[in-house]
Amino acid sequence: MTSMQAVGVYIAVNILLVVYLAIRVVSQRLRTKVGIGDGGDEKLGLAIRVHGNATENIPVAMAGLLSLAFLSAPALWIHIAGGAFTLGRLLHAFGFGGGVIIFRQIGMMLTWLALLGLAGAILWQVFA
Repeated sequence: MTSMQAVGVYIAVNILLVVYLAIRVVSQRLRTKVGIGDGGDEKLGLAIRVHGNATENIPVAMAGLLSLAFLSAPALWIHIAGGAFTLGRLLHAFGFGGGVIIFRQIGMMLTWLALLGLAGAILWQVFA
């Protein structure tokens, strides 16, 4: 698998995650009949925030993965960073979405570690 193919895997999986989280928001909106904002509904507010958190973090990581691939980094680096990031996002969504709180915490730590690792790997590829 090439580096660009590896990036494609993580982009696709993270797109699916964002769509799933958006569907959860729409489901809560239909349940509560709230079209804008959260209407004071805790579950809707939580679904909005989980989706928002994903849309805040995923584009940055995908740009990092693409940057690594364009800089000819090994596919293994893409898999390590992309896999850690994606696992972190899945754990975070589950933990933030009403699951076990430790999953949210582990998920956020994996997310940050993957982002920091991406930044370091990009700088390494540029300056090494």
